Amino acid sequence: MTTAISGKVQYEKSFRDCTLRFLEKTFRLEEVKTLPSLDQWLSLPAELSAFERQQLIYLREILDFNVHDWNEHELDSRFIGPIFTNVNFSSKKFNHFAQRDLEGIVEEYRLFGKPDGIIASGRREPEKPFFAFQEYKRLLDPDGDPAAQALAAMLVGQYLGEQPRPLYGCYVVGYDWRFMTLEDKQYAISHDYSALTDDIFTIFRILKALKGMISAFTADRA
Repeated sequence: MTTAISGKVQYEKSFRDCTLRFLEKTFRLEEVKTLPSLDQWLSLPAELSAFERQQLIYLREILDFNVHDWNEHELDSRFIGPIFTNVNFSSKKFNHFAQRDLEGIVEEYRLFGKPDGIIASGRREPEKPFFAFQEYKRLLDPDGDPAAQALAAMLVGQYLGEQPRPLYGCYVVGYDWRFMTLEDKQYAISHDYSALTDDIFTIFRILKALKGMISAFTADRA
């Protein structure tokens, strides 16, 4: 998934090598305390069924028992993956993809990588991203900064889009989830939500609300 925006590529940078400082200085991004898109997203209602609540309690117990010993793959496959599966982002117009190539030319940089997850238009292959996801077992490790990697993927998604719209993202460190949005040159990151507490229901509600927003957006484009 790639496109040329304007000008010639002079530099290349993988998502893995990005830092917030690099993204801010190179692309003139600014972190702000909050953004309308983030406030709206985090406050949108979404109903949770009794079955969903039961499943979340079950997953929380597994997380609590294992989180300090899991590696990144185990965290993803045994906890994060089931969360996204239960929300079910699969549809004919958009889907949830993992470890797919994503790249774009942003100004003079070719930014590229394989986010842990993206939600993008397209059923079988990702086309235009709406949401980028990154997970880590630790806050910082040899593979880099999860906030910056998610933001870099969101920046590419912004340039791949056909019209201005917020880009949504999330990163997970162990049991803490943080949500983020990017509007033009500004981005905002939420406070952390602990999946070891009743925040797990809030996390699930926020993801269900995201599905509703993407469904509405793709329906408008039918």
